[in-house]
Amino acid sequence: MPNLGFGELVIVFLIVMLIFGAGRLPQIGEGLGKAIRNLKRGLNTDDDIDVTPEITPADKQVPKQAASRVEDAEVVDKVETK
Repeated sequence: MPNLGFGELVIVFLIVMLIFGAGRLPQIGEGLGKAIRNLKRGLNTDDDIDVTPEITPADKQVPKQAASRVEDAEVVDKVETK
């Protein structure tokens, strides 16, 4: 990857200012800083997340009370208000 000199960085900065405006630059910088910080934090952690659900025999059975409540549910139409 080629190195950017001072002139190239000034041109890139001017283009960014034209596109986003001077008022948005602090917000963009803050967002980039947070993103880089979170990326570094995520790369440094060795935590593996286990997303496989553990299904027990009790989870496979649906209680009769829960099934009857679903069947007895009343359908209500949504009324839009203006």
